[in-house]
Amino acid sequence: MNRDNIDFRNGEIGRLFRSLFFPTLVAMVFNSALNICDGMFVGHGVGPDALAAINIVAPYFMLCIGIGLMFGFGASVIGSIRLSEDNVKAARIIMTQAYLAGAVIFAIVIALTLIFTDEILYLLGSSDRLIDQARSYLLWLLPGFFFFYLQCVGMMLVRLDGSPKYAMSVQIVAAVLNIFLDWLMVFPLDMGISGASIATSFSCIVGGTMVLVYFIFFSDKLKFYRLKRTRKSLMLTLRNIGYMSRIGFATFLSEIAMGGMMVTGNYMFLQRLGEAGVAAFSVGCYLFPIIFSISNAVAQSSQPIISFNYGAHDMTRVFKALRLALETATLCGLLISICMWTGSPFLAAIFLPAETEAFAIAADGLPLLGLCSLFFAVNITFIGYYQSTERVVASTVYSMLRGIVFVIPAFILLPYVFDDNGLWLAVPSAELITMVIIIAVYLNGKRRLARS
Repeated sequence: MNRDNIDFRNGEIGRLFRSLFFPTLVAMVFNSALNICDGMFVGHGVGPDALAAINIVAPYFMLCIGIGLMFGFGASVIGSIRLSEDNVKAARIIMTQAYLAGAVIFAIVIALTLIFTDEILYLLGSSDRLIDQARSYLLWLLPGFFFFYLQCVGMMLVRLDGSPKYAMSVQIVAAVLNIFLDWLMVFPLDMGISGASIATSFSCIVGGTMVLVYFIFFSDKLKFYRLKRTRKSLMLTLRNIGYMSRIGFATFLSEIAMGGMMVTGNYMFLQRLGEAGVAAFSVGCYLFPIIFSISNAVAQSSQPIISFNYGAHDMTRVFKALRLALETATLCGLLISICMWTGSPFLAAIFLPAETEAFAIAADGLPLLGLCSLFFAVNITFIGYYQSTERVVASTVYSMLRGIVFVIPAFILLPYVFDDNGLWLAVPSAELITMVIIIAVYLNGKRRLARS
């Protein structure tokens, strides 16, 4: 394999960051295109109710993404530090334990989903009108869940192994395949919402398989390691899984927060604007992962640089990487906000027919939702920095503030102040308040450090 030339210890920070960021960003752009195409095909090929049904299921899918990113981020941080110590064996053990944990967790998730399908969907905010389509979409997703976990964890570890371009190729292949199968199954084959779900599942299987092929045949340092079956080995595995979970928990919270945001928004939009409101909100929910993905590309690209040099006790390089990541996040956030401010009718038309009530609601609301992009990008970058330097409490607290503590009350209270516009302003308000707190605490810490 033509491996990328990456030296986390001595390479120039800007070049290192670019070598990781641009392949990661390209992959995220393809994933964003997938989200848009999926919503476009379902919205125009099946109807607004199908789009709303997918929005009901989306938080559950994000739970699975959150588990994958939690172990991926945690394993990558610990693996980076172990590689900086030239302890390749420990890094391999960490990778193997991360995948072992996922196998157990996803077996439980799939079993519970099969047993309590309708109960889960009603809990996520489904109405009787949407339940059949939501059930069909969820059940066809299940075959791809475990392979999607392999892909989530693998993207972080493949980059750490020195192959960001291969990681990019995995996500591009899976995204392009998903887009083609979405079109094929929704339009020519007329399989409705089930076809869209099957397309997603199959692309997850392909992406996960590509990750396995890499680690079995092509990886450099990170390979699967045969774990011992002794009681001591089991206890060490549980300890390491727990530590990975704590480091990656903020990333898990970010995904769960998106799911919580969707569930709360589904309830509030359904209450105030009916199914058309939920369909309009689903447009924002299709676009929000784009904001998350691009911001997350910044955090994921800076993570191995920060973690490796943190492990090597070179804080000068750590702060250079953080500054570059924040500059990049600010630029990306501003560009996304401008696109949503100026292009809301076009964005709404991608997903919904222009003559529908849902289209009008979405076109009016998307510019307000777009206000969150800059704040969100800065928050995710700071949270990624704290994770990368093993500051578990800070990363977890900030994730809870932006994703749970502020956003849920905002959804409930802001409509009383700004009427229906308050529904769209809930997320930007929560992100803005969190950003102010993070920056204030960070600058205060820097001032205290300068005085000491």
